[in-house]
Amino acid sequence: MLAWGQCDGKRLRLSQLQSITSLPDFLTALQATPNWVGGFDLPFGLPRALVQALDWPLDWQACIGHYTSLSRADIRAQFAAFCDARPVGGKFAHRATDIPAGSSPSMKWVNPPVAYMLHAGVPLIQAAGAHFPGLQAPQLQAPRVALEAYPGMLAREILGARSYKSDDRAKQTPERLIARKDLVNALELGQSRWQSCWQMRLQLSHAQRDALVADASGDALDAVLCLVQAAWAQHHHAAGDPRYGLPTDTDPLEGWIVGA
Repeated sequence: MLAWGQCDGKRLRLSQLQSITSLPDFLTALQATPNWVGGFDLPFGLPRALVQALDWPLDWQACIGHYTSLSRADIRAQFAAFCDARPVGGKFAHRATDIPAGSSPSMKWVNPPVAYMLHAGVPLIQAAGAHFPGLQAPQLQAPRVALEAYPGMLAREILGARSYKSDDRAKQTPERLIARKDLVNALELGQSRWQSCWQMRLQLSHAQRDALVADASGDALDAVLCLVQAAWAQHHHAAGDPRYGLPTDTDPLEGWIVGA
């Protein structure tokens, strides 16, 4: 699911929710718009400790090239061997951004399989000609900019521990429906820190609001949360920050989740 929007002063207007059914269609959608700043809910980099242990390239571009040349079976075997050699309680290596963001290690291949999301998604974003702040040298006028986003981080700020989605129909409860309504309402009022620093409110039509609340899987709402994070970064860039709000000491191999 892609959420397209535009910043108009203090308003972030949702223009379109676009459902994507295949990876080639995902690339086509990214290529169809000449200029964008995008927040993508998948990791862009692997933990430095893992890359060093596997003796993979320490340059991000070369590391991603090597990583995506492997099959999923190869990745699973090498990552499992890495974990097997580590003590209980510390099986997975983490990136520096995982702790403040509360995100899963980017090397996880199950629950959720974010390692495979990286494997499938980053090459397509690269093929779209995107610039990756924090992982590549700053560019002042990049037409397409890709940022690693994490909707769960923004949702937790507003909802706390309340769940707002589930792919399991049996768990698509009235309580989660109410949580989605509360989350959408907070975004429209600009109550998250991502919005308050720029006094930015999400602007929705009645139909869009209904669609976000009705989608019990949360895919549409997650896309909008990524849109808000991308808009936060774009405001930083418009204010003169070539790094789109990312820390100056971001590890150029691991990357950083925008806003963490």
